[in-house]
Amino acid sequence: MAKSSNQKAKILYLMELFMRETDEGHPVSRKVLEEKLAAQGIRAERKSLYNDIETLKNFGMDIAYRKEHPEGYYLAEREFEMPELKLLVDAVQSSRFITQKKSDTLIRKIEKLTSRYEARALQRQVVVADRIKAMNESIYYNVDKLHTAIALNRQIVFRYFEWTVSKEIRLRRDGGNYHVSPWALTWDNENYYLIGYDTDADIIKHFRVDKMLNIELTGQERDGRDEFSRFDLARYTKRTFGMFGGNEETVRIRFHNRFVGVVIDRFGKDVPLRTDGRDYFVARVEVAVSEQFFGWITGLGRDVQIISPKSVVEEYRSLLEDLGKIYEKNN
Repeated sequence: MAKSSNQKAKILYLMELFMRETDEGHPVSRKVLEEKLAAQGIRAERKSLYNDIETLKNFGMDIAYRKEHPEGYYLAEREFEMPELKLLVDAVQSSRFITQKKSDTLIRKIEKLTSRYEARALQRQVVVADRIKAMNESIYYNVDKLHTAIALNRQIVFRYFEWTVSKEIRLRRDGGNYHVSPWALTWDNENYYLIGYDTDADIIKHFRVDKMLNIELTGQERDGRDEFSRFDLARYTKRTFGMFGGNEETVRIRFHNRFVGVVIDRFGKDVPLRTDGRDYFVARVEVAVSEQFFGWITGLGRDVQIISPKSVVEEYRSLLEDLGKIYEKNN
């Protein structure tokens, strides 16, 4: 870039310098500003530099001057505060639906929202836990396509896969397309799900976004508007454990009092509860009855008991008996 062009871009270089090179603990003096601009082939006289700083302040940049050591100018306030950036970094790093490669890319972009000094604190903040990240790189773009389809009121077609025991992808429907009207995206149990209306089956379904392939928008408007006008996404995700389907039932469960926090975390503060003696309470919850639900109950231990309806009690008892027989056979 020619020197004259650099001179025209002086205020842009100055803006970037304040954003990347300064914070409250790292101000820069006027002399240092002049030196850094000179390194870009930009001449900066004292008066013009003061005028440029004032222009940036009028533009909205909160540039402050620190008189005590270390003395100098710095960007005092940014769009995101440091705790907010740390929260974003943690969310990205811990999200299973984002691959490790995309996590690293996003975190590098987040680091650019603060000074290079505070970016080091973000790097220290990142703890790569021993957790399984998504393996489908395209999920990053799948989410964007799905949001676009929802915004444009368009149906989508895609293929859907599952894993085999040999760790290979097997396409559902023998590789045939799913034709779905997308209505909502939800994040449950650390995975992204699409909630949509299947016109052929005439029901609302959910799909793991990381298992969707070759998503394409169609020219058709979405079906299922009446169904989704009555649809409660929060209620749906609360009653569908791990997004495994099952018959919907209103189930009464007896818990020891120590589990009240677990119940509220799972079903929300509006869940109906009543005391049952001094040490227990009964919760009335709406769930999609599935082995995933029974697994959750079993994991809480002996102080949790399904008490109605009878059909669910018997189904749970039958499952436990079958598991007991399998255990005896293998031991």
